[in-house]
Amino acid sequence: MRVIGASWIQRLSLLVACTGLLLPPALAQASEEDPWQGFNRFMFRINHNVDTYTLKPLAKGYQAVTPQFLEDGVHNVFRNIGDVGNLANNLLQGKLHDAGVDSSRLIFNTTFGLLGFFDVGSAMGLQRSGEDFGQTMGVWGVNSGPYVILPLLGPSTVRDAFGRVPDSMLTAPASIGHVPTANVVRGVEAVDIRANLLSAERLISGDKYTFVRNAYLQNREFKVRDGDVEDDF
Repeated sequence: MRVIGASWIQRLSLLVACTGLLLPPALAQASEEDPWQGFNRFMFRINHNVDTYTLKPLAKGYQAVTPQFLEDGVHNVFRNIGDVGNLANNLLQGKLHDAGVDSSRLIFNTTFGLLGFFDVGSAMGLQRSGEDFGQTMGVWGVNSGPYVILPLLGPSTVRDAFGRVPDSMLTAPASIGHVPTANVVRGVEAVDIRANLLSAERLISGDKYTFVRNAYLQNREFKVRDGDVEDDF
């Protein structure tokens, strides 16, 4: 499989958390990484339908009515909150330098960046690292396990699915005690993520299920190994 730019792979792996897209009529033989392909393709189709009639139209409408500076600001706020998880996972992985960068980003973006609305950290050369507990377990030597499509949540592996639990405790909704408000924040975040990924769809070609699966697995391998991977996945 040809190697795709890491940033685009990451966007594609997030994209398929929202969409399953279209499926060919025939099922390919299950691979070693994808022994549950029958279930996964079925769930892929369901996720596609949910996205087609809910998230994607909402994301397009959101982009159409929201000024670019406001859309960027909202996205930056959620990314700033996500830096808390990046910091925690960098510490758990023993990446003290990256953890220091995360701390600095949090401080500068939360204060000078008005709670993260402006990404002053990146402007200062403090590059954001995307870390999660699935990656942390991978660094600790935990095998990824089989590939699986989660209902509504999209592509994952057994390891990454378990990793979502501690990661969810470091999100904005988890810190909000008022349930209706937390649900609104979850909805806004989901629409923001989907809107940010609309442009990534044009990269998907061929058997979309296989393309998405390989992109996701390649991205996860790339991130766990911090880019130290073979050219062919």
